[in-house]
Amino acid sequence: MVGGFERVYEINRNFRNEGLSTQHNPEFTMLELYLAFADYRDLMDWIEKAIRGMAETVHGSQRLTYQGRSYDLARPFRRVTVEEAILEHNPQLERGSLREVGYLREVCARLGIPVQPHDGAGKLQIEIFEKTAEHTLLDPTFVWAYPAEVSPLSRANDQDPFITDRFELFIAGRELANGFSELNDPEDQAARLRAQVARKDRGDEEAMFYDADYVRALEYGMPPTAGLGVGI
Repeated sequence: MVGGFERVYEINRNFRNEGLSTQHNPEFTMLELYLAFADYRDLMDWIEKAIRGMAETVHGSQRLTYQGRSYDLARPFRRVTVEEAILEHNPQLERGSLREVGYLREVCARLGIPVQPHDGAGKLQIEIFEKTAEHTLLDPTFVWAYPAEVSPLSRANDQDPFITDRFELFIAGRELANGFSELNDPEDQAARLRAQVARKDRGDEEAMFYDADYVRALEYGMPPTAGLGVGI
């Protein structure tokens, strides 16, 4: 994107140096694409349309049956924020306290969610979301407004810097896609990566390393860009 290509994509193998889980395989195939002069909302519209088109091409219908359940892809995909999803499945929680670390730690303790001493409000929110809400997202649902703490490459929201312009798409309780408006401010990106290094030094194995080459590339200038990864 820095070099002037406004539409870039790749389909290739991916490898995760992480433990096994029901959510991610250590090796998988993914479509990754980037669009210049676009944002996360454009990506949501695009992937929704693309999934309908693929269903029509492969199955001849936008109505599918998976594991005994019917899915109607012709209906508009639902869109809900992370905090809305948490409250929807945990109505007893206090909306006004969802960004308070102490309160979220108490909630995690009640739910039996293990946390780390360095986890902030954003990380704790995601732990609660994944424990209580993610598996219930059966019909196609975009969950957006992910916390900045867990989105080091995503552009911060203009109105609320606690969150980013990022989404994930869920169908049948599983994440199918992750997309966001790319962070193209080199100073902000450098600060985010330094925070990731600090998390890694404190024992967070999923935190990122500092990528000096990437920051240097951003210093040359990257246009407003949206990026998307889709599991295949």
